[in-house]
Amino acid sequence: MPLVTKTKLAPELTPTSEKIILDVGGMKCAGCVKAVERQLTQHPKVKSACVNLATEVAVVESELGAVDPDALAKQLTAAGFPTQPRKASETGVTLEDPGEKQRQQMQSAIKQLIVAFVLLVLSGMGHFGNIGSSILPALNNIWFHCGLATVALLIPGRPILVDGWLGWRRNAPNMNTLVGLGTLTAYIASLVALLFPKMGWECFFDEPVMMLGFILLGRTLEQQARGRAAAAFRQLLALQPQVARLIANPDPEKLAVGANSIEIPAEQVRVGEWLQVLPGDKIPVDGEIRLGQTTVDESMLTGEAVPVIKQPGDVVAAGTINQSGAIAIQATRTGSDTTLAQIVALVEAAQTRKAPVQKLADTVAGYFTYGVLTAAVLTFVFWYFFGTHIWSDVTMSGSMEMMSHAAHNAHQMPPNPHSPLLTSLKLAIAVMVVACPCALGLATPTAILVGTGIGAERGLLIKGGDVLERVHQLDTVVFDKTGTLTTGNPTVTDCLTVEELGISDWGLGTGDQENKHNNQSPILNSQSLIQLAAAVESGTHHPLAKAIQQSVQQQELYIPDAVDFHTEPGLGVSAVVENTNVILGNSDWLSWHGISIDDNVQQVALKLAADGKTVVYAAVGGTLAGLIAVQDTLRLDAQTTVDKLREMGLRVMLLSGDRLEAASAIAKQLGLDSNCAIAGVPPSKKAAVIQELQANGCTVAMIGDGINDAPALSQADVGITLHSGTDVAMETAEIILMRDRLNDVVESIRLSRATFNKIRQNLFWAFAYNTIGIPLAAGVLLPSWGFVLSPSSAAALMAFSSVSVVTNSLLLRRLA
Repeated sequence: MPLVTKTKLAPELTPTSEKIILDVGGMKCAGCVKAVERQLTQHPKVKSACVNLATEVAVVESELGAVDPDALAKQLTAAGFPTQPRKASETGVTLEDPGEKQRQQMQSAIKQLIVAFVLLVLSGMGHFGNIGSSILPALNNIWFHCGLATVALLIPGRPILVDGWLGWRRNAPNMNTLVGLGTLTAYIASLVALLFPKMGWECFFDEPVMMLGFILLGRTLEQQARGRAAAAFRQLLALQPQVARLIANPDPEKLAVGANSIEIPAEQVRVGEWLQVLPGDKIPVDGEIRLGQTTVDESMLTGEAVPVIKQPGDVVAAGTINQSGAIAIQATRTGSDTTLAQIVALVEAAQTRKAPVQKLADTVAGYFTYGVLTAAVLTFVFWYFFGTHIWSDVTMSGSMEMMSHAAHNAHQMPPNPHSPLLTSLKLAIAVMVVACPCALGLATPTAILVGTGIGAERGLLIKGGDVLERVHQLDTVVFDKTGTLTTGNPTVTDCLTVEELGISDWGLGTGDQENKHNNQSPILNSQSLIQLAAAVESGTHHPLAKAIQQSVQQQELYIPDAVDFHTEPGLGVSAVVENTNVILGNSDWLSWHGISIDDNVQQVALKLAADGKTVVYAAVGGTLAGLIAVQDTLRLDAQTTVDKLREMGLRVMLLSGDRLEAASAIAKQLGLDSNCAIAGVPPSKKAAVIQELQANGCTVAMIGDGINDAPALSQADVGITLHSGTDVAMETAEIILMRDRLNDVVESIRLSRATFNKIRQNLFWAFAYNTIGIPLAAGVLLPSWGFVLSPSSAAALMAFSSVSVVTNSLLLRRLA
């Protein structure tokens, strides 16, 4: 089965599209990428296709079940790009051993490097005259150089010529087409000069040999650089466990001995099965510890080197390393559902998502080869019919003493250095060879490859090049308060009944007039109030509910049973406890139920809120019963995170469903202006707040962690979520912080900015190189300065332009 990643529109919706991953070979430049994308998008059921030159992967989005991956692969293979659909087992992805693939690539690169070195040495000796004559007299022989050029074209140059010809035939000429045309033209011209000496042409067999040598050398260096760029991703793949110890019949008394465990492939583990993990083993699947205690190295997930203590009930992730003790775990997620597999999928998907700035390069690459061929033809026409007549003394022959000497010994006419045909031909060849669509194709993917790899090492999952570009444009950062800026573990600080507040006549609801006549509170003391509140909150999972329940547990109080729960997000909850209706929430929630609130109570609530506390109003039997104040402490790194973001020139804002007073108190602690705190916003309206900021010209990043933040994360230009957040928030966000540290927001923005700057530098260099190199090769400076690029020099520049782009991307490791 091909690997199909289903696009999640929402947790409860059935996916209508799927993603097919193809491993595509034979791509050499941006023109090849464009040709592959064009082939894929011609399929009527394909919605989009994104092809990565650096990783040689194509991600195709299509209608669910409408496209056969094998058929797509055959279509690309027939077009000259050997392709295979990414295979998957029933439970997980089956990938080629990255170590073995790297070894094969290294062996191939070494062979190619040796060939390139030999070609450059031999052709260089011939090019510079009598340098090698004292060592090998044969180097002075023109027939030796003819034979060397022939062998170079037929053996190391054959794949280039064949691929260039195939690209021409399928109407998608590429870099190999340009190189092949250049080397063949130089070879044929030299062969004609050798066979027909009376024409007075110059032999330059060393030029095609040097061109091939430089190109092979450049590609070898480029391949090595690309390998280093992908190193982080290969290391990530290598983390995937291969073996698991299955406990066939879990028996706690025998687990310590390990007699009843058998080794099976990790991909065969099923959810619910028990596994034994010994010290030093990789944990094979995501699971929960059932027996034993240990420390686990989770650095592959979080980047943190300090081991984490794990006890029964704690969760562990696949790929992390058990260090100190034998444990038994129960599998909760296996195969492609494990955290590690999801990270691998996220990183690989990120490496194929292009930055919008790359669209210009892709557009240019689609027509690049045709443009270069046209420029070469125009160069030849101009110099042959006009240039060599206007500037009759120009020459491209350079120092060819050895060739002249060989021709003289053979009683041939000496070459004519001012031959208009040869001069024009050499200039046209230089134009064809100097152009480098490869640099354009590698500019973005190599930077993204390095940037996302660095991020994965540091626990920062950035979902693609488009995200990097949006991060670069950010000017506003909006934090959700509870659970993001704060620890998300609030505690009860105050529990005040109406009597304790000194109110003799509390507000009454329309449904309970009897209390007014009896004039006594339905709550006797604060303990009774907190017990009723805990009963109501047992039907919800909000952080405030957790705080109230923990307070009751700490006081060792009984929590009554409750029924008929009703929750209104952002407002409050209600339930029936011991046949009495109990309502908890903010003042709007109580007002909606017809419960009035005394002014004195409001004053107390405002005072509590001014201290940064969240106030929960409690009503029992339709009557206001008291107040419960809960306070959530700031994360330890909240202050430094906000300060660093502001130093980076970003506007920092706070978004909360709490009252304005509580939000303003937190903002004040962080040194933010009161107008930077947006309070009283229910979850359903958080996205609207982000949208309003965007309408005012802001480019917004939203940082949140809960399911109620998902719409806002989706609406923001960049959504950032903590890994402790919900799966929905992680699915929606563009950046995931695996270490659950707030200051990683700063690190992710810095890394994104640095990576995007590399993309821009690479694209600038790629465009500038071609913008300057092609005119130089065409002879712009030849009449006035006598400077021109020979075909071999043009080949050297072309080869090293792509190397420089990849090398520049690798420098990101020093900057980030």
